[in-house]
Formats: sequence, structure tokens, C-alpha cells
Amino acid sequence: MSLFQYKAITSRGKVRTGNMDAANVADLEQRLLRMGLDLVTCHIRNQTMPTLGVRKVQRIDLINFCFHMEQLIQAGVPLLEGLADLRDSMEHPRFREVIANLIDEVEGGKTLSAAMAEHPVVFDVLFVNLIKAGEVTGQLGEVFASLTSTIKWQDELASTTKKILIFPAFVGTVVFGVTFFLMVYLVPQLVGFIKEMGGELPFHTRALIAVSNFCVNYWYLLLIVPLSLFFGIKLLTATNSKARYFFDDWKLRIWMIGPVLKKILLSRFANFFAMMYAAGIPILHCLEISEGIVGNMVIKEALQEVGTSIREGIGIASGFETSGLFPPLVVRMLKIGESTGALDSALLNISYFYDRDIKDAIGKVQALIEPIMTVVLGAVLGWVMLSVLGPIYDTISKIKM
Repeated sequence: MSLFQYKAITSRGKVRTGNMDAANVADLEQRLLRMGLDLVTCHIRNQTMPTLGVRKVQRIDLINFCFHMEQLIQAGVPLLEGLADLRDSMEHPRFREVIANLIDEVEGGKTLSAAMAEHPVVFDVLFVNLIKAGEVTGQLGEVFASLTSTIKWQDELASTTKKILIFPAFVGTVVFGVTFFLMVYLVPQLVGFIKEMGGELPFHTRALIAVSNFCVNYWYLLLIVPLSLFFGIKLLTATNSKARYFFDDWKLRIWMIGPVLKKILLSRFANFFAMMYAAGIPILHCLEISEGIVGNMVIKEALQEVGTSIREGIGIASGFETSGLFPPLVVRMLKIGESTGALDSALLNISYFYDRDIKDAIGKVQALIEPIMTVVLGAVLGWVMLSVLGPIYDTISKIKM
């Protein structure tokens, strides 16, 4: 198989360009015809095959894909016909190429999960494992329905996470910008006037002058140092597991934001774990997959401890209780689910419990951030005014009428 870059036209005369794997030009032409496209020109980009999977596909495209697959399977439409319908109706050109490749792989004898595994960026490990479980149990339609709900929930969770991070970052940037303006533009104009008045300057005025001089002379450091620290930490955490663990642990301990972030990660774990368990994936395998989903070394290590405890014969709820991963109320819900045989329902209840708690916590954080930032900005302005007006007032008070 070679990767071709092609130029084609639709039945309405619109030009389409893209990339597709094919054995030769004739094979490429046949594949494009199935997509309702007529080949105009093409050339081989390279001889490697797995590049289709690296194209960016949005969550909304995955949601539509899962929803339509669920509806088609529940209606009794054969898998290949359902995929062909999706390929022909898909507006996203890159995702359309991926679906076309899935059809070719399934026609070649692969299972749908094995074909999806060839595109790891589009279909992650969790997605592939759930489809595989649905194929084994004969519940592929139910799995696609669960994936639709889960990806929607994941999208809402990502939006919630952005809310808690974007608002403080925006307000902090405004405060930093106002302070920088005062130090670089306003304070230097006032300093000359203060020095001309003579007299000994108080400590807070000298400190203001020193900070202002630093900002004027070394303003570029205020831009370079934060960026260097950001990319330095990112590189260090990517290459050093101890640094990654320390940084992940620190993120969970940040005042106000850390506890909310932990709840978001645990809610994500509980939701995915419930979906995998309901699909028939063994518990230990669910934990192994979850370790790569949570995205935090501290929680990943705790899940590894839970897996070790379960392998040693300890109950599921007891394993989570020993790890200290969940609070007592959640452990109690796990025990009830384990004893009644409804562990997936218990895990979904945990996810619901955390979702409500997350919304309340984010509301409290946002309510606190605004007054805190206002106080910080007021303190900076008060310092500037006191340092500038204090010497002026002292000079005026010494003038004898």
C-alpha cells in the first residue's frame, strides 16, 4: 500500500483534495468512486501506511459517527453498508478517508476493532477495546450508544475544565498587564517629580522605584522567563518520570484548583471504568486501560496499587479503600455495588456524584477568584499611590506658611 495525494471532483463539480492509501492508481480510483469522487490527478507521497491516523478529528465528528453507527446497527443494517453510508455522508474529508480505510480493512478480513486500531489518534485504546468487547458479546450497538454518551460527557468535562483554568488565567493576565503598565509608563514619570522635591524617600517608595527600574531595563525578562519555565517544565515532565510525578502531585494540591482537578480526573475514571465493565471487559484489564486515560501519575500509581490488591484476592471496594484514592462515601457506594452485583451502576453513580460536586466547586472557585484578583490589583494600586503621594504629602506638610 502507498499513500497517494489526490485531486478529485464531485458529481457537482467541486474540487476535493486529500490523501488515501491504495495499492495502485486503479485501486485509488475505485476507492474514490465509492466516495462519489472522480480522480483528476494523483501522486505518491511516501510508502508508509499509518499516516491516516494522525489527522485531527474533532469530538463532534466522533459523536456523529458513533450515533449513526448505533442507529444503523440497531436497525439491522450490515456493518459494511453502514460504514459505506457514513463514508458517503461524512463532511469531514479526513475522517471520510479514515472510514474508507476501515471499509477496505474489514472487507480484507479484519474485525472493526482491529481496523480501528490502525488509527490510534482517531480511535484511542479505550475506544478500540470497547468495540472489541462489543464484537465479542454481540452488543456492538449498545457499545456505540455508550460511546456516544461518553464522548458527549467528555466534551462537557473538557469545557468545564477550561472554565476553571481560563478565567483565572485571563484575570491574572489583566492584573499583570495593568501592573506592568504602571511600572513601565506611569511610575517613571512620577519618580522624576518626586526626586526633584528632595528629602529622604521612605522604604516603600525606594522599593517602587527599584521595581520600576527593573521593569524598564529588563522588561524582556518578564516575557522570556515565564515562557522558558513553562517549556522547561513541559520538557522535564516529558522526559523524567520523577519530575512528572512531582508536578502531577503538585497540581492536585494547588489551592482551590487542585481539589477540583482531582474530582475531574476521578469522575473521568469512574465513567470510563463503568462503561468498560458494562461492556464485559475484565476488571483488571479495565484498570490497566484506565491508567492511560486519567493523565496523572499520582492517580495512575494508585490504580496500579488497586490492581495489585485485587490480584492478591482483596475485594474491589477494599482495594480502592486501601489506596486512598476515593473518599469514604464513594468507597461505601463501591461496596454496595460489589455486594449487589451492580458495580457498573455504582460507578456511574460515583461519576454523577463527582459531576455535581465539580459544578458546585467550580462555581465557588470562580466566585472567590474575582474578589481575590480585585484585592491584588487594589493592593498594587494602593502601593503605587502611597509611594508616590506619601513623599509629596510629607514635603507639603513641611512647608511653613
